[in-house]
Amino acid sequence: MERTPRPSVRPSATRDVLTLVALPLLAALALPAAFAGGGTRRWFGGRSESQRAEAQAAKDAAAAAFYELDTAQRDLRISIETITAVDDSPAARRVVSDFAALGRRIDEASQKYITAVDAHDLDRDELEASVAARARGELVAAKDELVRVKADLDRFEQSLAPLLGKAETQLARLAPAVERARQALLAASNALDSVRRSGLKADDLAARLAALAPELTKLNQGAGRHGVPETLERAERVSREAAAVRSEAERLPERAAEIDHRLVSLRTRAQALTTRSEQVEPVLSELRRRFSAACWQDLQHVPEQAAESVRQAEAKLREARAAREAQRWPDATSLLSTVRALLNSTDEAVSAAGDRLRRLNAVQKDPQQEIDRTRFAIRDAQRLAMAGRTTPDPRQARPLDDSVARLDRAVATLEGRHPDYWHFLTETEAVRQTVARVVAQIREERGGA
Repeated sequence: MERTPRPSVRPSATRDVLTLVALPLLAALALPAAFAGGGTRRWFGGRSESQRAEAQAAKDAAAAAFYELDTAQRDLRISIETITAVDDSPAARRVVSDFAALGRRIDEASQKYITAVDAHDLDRDELEASVAARARGELVAAKDELVRVKADLDRFEQSLAPLLGKAETQLARLAPAVERARQALLAASNALDSVRRSGLKADDLAARLAALAPELTKLNQGAGRHGVPETLERAERVSREAAAVRSEAERLPERAAEIDHRLVSLRTRAQALTTRSEQVEPVLSELRRRFSAACWQDLQHVPEQAAESVRQAEAKLREARAAREAQRWPDATSLLSTVRALLNSTDEAVSAAGDRLRRLNAVQKDPQQEIDRTRFAIRDAQRLAMAGRTTPDPRQARPLDDSVARLDRAVATLEGRHPDYWHFLTETEAVRQTVARVVAQIREERGGA
C-alpha cells in the first residue's frame, strides 16, 4: 500500500508545534506525581524497558507458581490429616514422613523464590538492563523449581488415592454410626420408661443403660479426641448394647407372664411327682418278691431320693416366687431352671422303677422275643458285612462274632432257678449297641468309597 506524500515542514516550525503540544502534556503528567509526592521515571530507551518487562513477566509467572504450590500443599495437608485420623498403619505413618520431606523441599523452593523477589526492585528508576536480565534469570529459575516441586507433590497426591479412599469411607460411616448409637440409646430409654409405667421394675436393665452413659460422652467428644476407628467401634458397641437393653425391656411383660406360668406349672408337676414317688415303694416290693436282688437293688433308694428331690424343688420354687415378687427376673429364671432339672431327674428315677417291672415281666413271660430281636440285628449286620465280598473284613467280623458269643452267654444265665433277667436285658441291649456301631462303620466306609 502506497503512502501519501507528506508536505514538507520547516524544522523550526516543527519545533514550535512540538513545544506548544508538549507543554500542556508535561503539565498534565506532572500533576499526579506532584500530589503523590514522587517524581517521574527517566527514559532510558527500549532495551532497558524490554528487560524490565521480561523480568516483570518472570516475576508474575513465579508468583503464580508459588501460589499454585502453596494451594496444593494446603489441600494435600487436609488429605494427610484425613488419613492419619483414621489409619495408624505403617503405610499411613510412611505417608506422613514422605509429606514432611516434601514440605522441606517446598520450603526450600519457596525461600529461593522469596529471595529472588526481595533481591530486585523492578519498579525503581534507572534499572539497568543487566540488572533486569539477572533478575529475570533468578526468577525464572525460582519458578522452574516451584513447578518441579509441584509436579512431585501432584504425583505424591495421586499415590495417596487408596489410603485416602479408605479413610474417607470410614469418615463417611462415622456420623451415621454415631447417630445410630444416639438413637439406640434413646429408644432403650423410652422402652424402659414404658415398662416402668406398666408397674414392672427393670433395675438391671437400667443399670446396664446407665453404664453406657460414659460411652455416649466419649461419642459426643468426637473422633478428633478419641480417633476415628475407636469412635466407630464405640458407636457400634453402644448401638448393640442399647438395642439389647431395648429388646429385653420390650419383652419384659412377656417374660413376667412366662415366669408366672412356669411357677404354676412346676408347682403342679412337683405335686404330681410327690404322688408318683409314693407309688415306687409298692413297685419295689413286687420286684423284691418276684425277682432276684440283682434286678432291683440299684432302685431301692429311689423313694428316699425322689422325696428329697421334690423337697429341694419345692424350696427352690419358694425362692423363685420371692424373686418374682421382687422382680429379680434373672434370679427367678435361674431358680426355675434348677427346679426343672430336679424334677426331671426325679421323674426319670420314679419312671425307672415302673419301667423295670414292666420289662422284667415281659422277659419273664417270653424271653424268646428279646433273643430273637437281638439275633435278627446280628444276622442283618452279618449280611451287610458280606455284601459284595467273599470274605468279611476282620474289623467287622470280629465284633459281630463276639456279639454272637455274648448273646449265647446271656441266654445261658436264664437257665438257673433264679434267673437274673435284668442282667440278661442289659446284655442284649449292649449287644445291639455293638452291632449298631458296626453297621454304622460299614455304611460310612462304603458311602465314602
